Amino acid sequence: DQDIQISQNVAQVFESPTGKEVLRYLRSITIEMVHGPNVTTEELRHIEGQRYIVGLIEQRVSHAHRSKNK
Repeated sequence: DQDIQISQNVAQVFESPTGKEVLRYLRSITIEMVHGPNVTTEELRHIEGQRYIVGLIEQRVSHAHRSKNK
């Protein structure tokens, strides 16, 4: 299945020691970043897009783990 293959490829990249550090960095500058009340709508949309991508990577890694256990 192509979906499983994509998840396995993403997991392979981000499960290496270097990949884990990169993902940790991406998470720190997106998902874990707190913005003040003066953030504009445009900035907020950009930030949420970045968070979505990092979340998608994390979901693909999790999906690869679940598909291996089947």
